[in-house]
Amino acid sequence: MRGKDGIVTKEVLTKNWTDWIDYWSVDFNFESKREIVRVKKDETGEIEEVWTGDFVFENEWQSFRTKKDRTLEMKTPFHECPKGCYKIAVKVVDIFGNDTMKIVEVGV
Repeated sequence: MRGKDGIVTKEVLTKNWTDWIDYWSVDFNFESKREIVRVKKDETGEIEEVWTGDFVFENEWQSFRTKKDRTLEMKTPFHECPKGCYKIAVKVVDIFGNDTMKIVEVGV
């Protein structure tokens, strides 16, 4: 940062690994909603719904930074699930806008 006197000063903005995260969210049951698209058949002109093989990420919980509030929650609130196996998806967006998603299998 350059001051009024023209002297450039440095300030370390990323002291912890969490400083690189701008936004993160969780889908506690990722495979609960299939991604469906409508496709028009060439031969009949009919429109049919087809599963893409992927699932819709449902943003059930999130934490993000704003210009006024730079804090970021690092722990989700308690989320109750019936017994079974689930795929939990966690989506993270870093300070450069890069989007990453990790899917974890969990048994309850």
